[in-house]
Amino acid sequence: MVSQHGVSLAVHLITSYFGDLVAKVCECLLRKGTLPFAQIMRFTELSKGNLEKALLVLIQHNCVQAFAVQREGAFGEVPRVVTQYMVICDNILHHMRFPKFLAIVSEQLGKECEEIFEGLLQHGRLSMNQLIDRHKQTSIPSGGNFVVDALQESFKRLVNARFVERCPAPEPFLAPPSEDETPAKKRGAKSAKIADESQTIEQRALAVASPMESIRFFVETNIGTDVSEQKSEEKSIQVGEKRKNDSMESNMEALASNGKKEVLWRVNFEEFIKHLRDKACIANVRAQFDGGAAVVLSAILEATRGVETKVKAEKSVPLSVNTIFEEVMKSDEGRRTISTLESVRASLGQLGCQLPIIEIDETYSIDLKRIIEIAQDDEVESIVLKRYGREAYRIFRLLSEAGRLLETDKISDKTFVEKKETAKILYRLWKDDYLHMEKVVTYGAKQLQFLLWKVNKQSLWKHVLDEMYHAALNLRLRIAYEQEKEKEILQIPREKLVGELGKRYKRLRKIRIVLESSLMKLDDALMLFHDF
Repeated sequence: MVSQHGVSLAVHLITSYFGDLVAKVCECLLRKGTLPFAQIMRFTELSKGNLEKALLVLIQHNCVQAFAVQREGAFGEVPRVVTQYMVICDNILHHMRFPKFLAIVSEQLGKECEEIFEGLLQHGRLSMNQLIDRHKQTSIPSGGNFVVDALQESFKRLVNARFVERCPAPEPFLAPPSEDETPAKKRGAKSAKIADESQTIEQRALAVASPMESIRFFVETNIGTDVSEQKSEEKSIQVGEKRKNDSMESNMEALASNGKKEVLWRVNFEEFIKHLRDKACIANVRAQFDGGAAVVLSAILEATRGVETKVKAEKSVPLSVNTIFEEVMKSDEGRRTISTLESVRASLGQLGCQLPIIEIDETYSIDLKRIIEIAQDDEVESIVLKRYGREAYRIFRLLSEAGRLLETDKISDKTFVEKKETAKILYRLWKDDYLHMEKVVTYGAKQLQFLLWKVNKQSLWKHVLDEMYHAALNLRLRIAYEQEKEKEILQIPREKLVGELGKRYKRLRKIRIVLESSLMKLDDALMLFHDF
């Protein structure tokens, strides 16, 4: 369940990209949950045509997934199939990370792949033929078949790197369980039964819609290139168009093309989140230990990059020490910092790996979950330090590491903070939802009351995440405000921005750099608590 500020941020993103009408539909689904078409129309009070257009835009840009379910009819009526629409909030928030995704593709695969990838970011879902048409419009005309072959080769590289995947089924059907089928027949083991029953209908819909792993990253070799002739009556995808209400028509045409059974492709957000998680783990290890440990971790993650793992995998794929050493030696930094197997083993010890007593089949796996947890602790402690001061930071750190209830006087003694000041700091942290408090009353010759304090990380992490959503929304609103205030300056050619106009432009540029840089750093912290 997304927090209130998370919903507000998602609605703001949709508004800025697609306009108020689409955002109204998105907000309805975010706040009320999965709904059929009739109920969305009732809640939003939109016409049927406008609602259809808005839903098509959201589906085209991977923000909404439709699925069909069977509903029991009234007495004497046959069951009917109803289409439901569910919003995918994570995919909406990923729009903030598009520059990061684009930078990864540019760094690893080059300019040609970056241009193809940028088209998918702009338009959400495209077929191979639509990508070819787009390339023809954006590039200088040159030798046709050679350019198309090069484009297809670059596209295959994107797919092989798992940066691009086939789109899910447009409207999968969730079949109800048959009456004569027993639970034992439907599910093999008790654990599987528990797992199935714990899934929501939205999770089941996403699982059914996802293409099978065998075809998810499969590219057909003989792709037709005459689609532009077949679509002479259709509008081609325009480059660099604003994704507001006027983009609905082109989005509807892109969706309609799926009726020709063309394979539609989209960005594989999961793979990019893995890359950003790995980058965050390496950066935190480098800050906590040294360059050697960071190099070893980087080598392990690089060697296992092609192995299919979950984004929130608790441990890395096991590797032998010899394989790790060979991977370390491939990089210049590895050759500078790691010289022997013993150096690798020492770094593995820093990373929390227990060295085996018998060195037969010596394999190691890194606890990624622990690295992320340490990074989360550091991030929250940094917030407490900046917001409440150094004494509050010492108190919070003590309680965070203790992991249990501590009495006020004991906290004061351990942190060397005056008891009166300790009580004030604890109350302030508790009031702002950073601490959990319990009152204990003892009855005897004299009734006494004690206050016990602890850090409840499960609830605190949710609170911190919501604060981050709020801060990200405020930053985006400030950027939009500054641009609106100086919109006249942005419309003037650069060469004419002299004198006072030049000063205003420089001021706006500095403000945007600071705000956008702050937003990127905040998003790194946001992913730490939500995506990793």
